[in-house]
Formats: sequence, C-alpha cells, structure tokens
Amino acid sequence: MTYQTIKVRFHESICYITFHRPGANNTINDRLIEECLHVLEQCETTVTVVVLEGLPEVFCFGADFQEIYQEIKRGRKDAHSPEPLYDLWLKLQTGPFITVSHVRGKVNAGGLGFVAASDIVIADETATFSLSELLFGLFPACVLPFLIRRVGCQKAHYMTLMTKPILVHQAREWGLVDDCDQQSEILLRKHLLRLRRLNKAGITRYKHYMNSLNDLVYRSKSLALAENQDMFSNPQNQMGILRYAETGQFPWEGQ
Repeated sequence: MTYQTIKVRFHESICYITFHRPGANNTINDRLIEECLHVLEQCETTVTVVVLEGLPEVFCFGADFQEIYQEIKRGRKDAHSPEPLYDLWLKLQTGPFITVSHVRGKVNAGGLGFVAASDIVIADETATFSLSELLFGLFPACVLPFLIRRVGCQKAHYMTLMTKPILVHQAREWGLVDDCDQQSEILLRKHLLRLRRLNKAGITRYKHYMNSLNDLVYRSKSLALAENQDMFSNPQNQMGILRYAETGQFPWEGQ
C-alpha cells in the first residue's frame, strides 16, 4: 500500500509510524485513519513495539477542519461516524504490541487520543497538550475515555474545561507523559533497547490482562460515538466550523 498521510518503516520487531501531513498541521482525516489501521493489521503477528511520531513542531493537531468544511459545503448534514478513529485508538491500547508515542511539539484535541491510548509516552521539552473542542461548542467525547483511563477524571475534566495547553512537565506530573528529556530521541532509544527484549506472547497475554482490569474504553464506546456524531451534525456547531475555516475566527469573535 502506498501511504499518503504517514511514513512507515520496520526495524526488526519494531514498527515506526510517522504522521506526515505537513501542509495540514498533522491533522486527522479519513485517509490517515485508514492507513494507520492498515499498518496495525500488519503488526498483529510479528511486531512487538509500535512507535508513533509526528513532525518536530506538531505531533497531531486533531480533526481536519478543512475536510469537515468541504463536506459541509457539499451539503452533508450528518457527520461521519467516528467509529474508525475510536477503533484505531482501541487497537493501539489493546493490540498485541507495546505502543510508544514519541511526542514533540503540539498535541491537540483528537491528537491527544493517540497519546492517551499509548502504553508509554515519551516527550521532549517542546511538547504541549490541549483539548480545544469546547471553544467550538464541542467536547472530546471519544478522547475522554482514553484520557480518563490514563490521568483520571478530574484532570481530564480540567483540560476539557480550560481548553489551554499544558506543558510537558505538568503532563508528566499528571501521568500523561511517562518520561521527558530535551534529547527525546536518545530517551526513546533507551526505552526501545529494553522493550525489544520482550517476547510477543508475553506482551499479548499481559495487555489482555491489563485491559480486562479496566474496560472503560469498551464500556464507553457507544455513548462516545453517539455524542460525537450528534455534536458534529449540529447545525450551529457546523456554522462555527465553517466560519473558522473561512475566516480563522473563533465562534465568540466578531459577534
């Protein structure tokens, strides 16, 4: 498969997936979801570690509003189902491999879903994390089950309400980031040197057990999908997205 939104390489039992949409701020579109799911299917049998990376300035900035804008302009009133993206995060969290997010730069909205679904998160000093959805009358319905599982309900609640970025050291204190360093590439290599020693059967059994202990993401799926689809189908919310895509103004500006 020829990939348009990601770069993929395999080294021994490690798969590296790099989000690569430099002209779109590394936002999430249908193609990126499809391509990531395709790669993870290949990782089922032999890969023990999947590393997610972004660009140096932005890891992933959430939903592609330009793509949503084009769909609304074409007259589409109902939002796409968010289920493929939710299933992608589920696969990262529950699949028979260790998932490592190597974060540099900005992470926002749906980008935080990739981070929260990862087993290990490594970041450099430039990493910031934010949930901006409420600025548009939305909320991160699909991200929250993964984020709550990682940092707890109140911290996820605070991030959702405040919409402002948190810096890497605060993210580490909260448990969103496991380790950080100015030279995060070296830190990543040190982690991989240990992780590569683990065998596939042990990883598979362990992750199955861990996900049995806490099944929040499974229990929350139907509610999260319904809320997400309802919000993105709401005419008022769609008008806010249209206005932002056309003018760069937030819903409260220029009223």
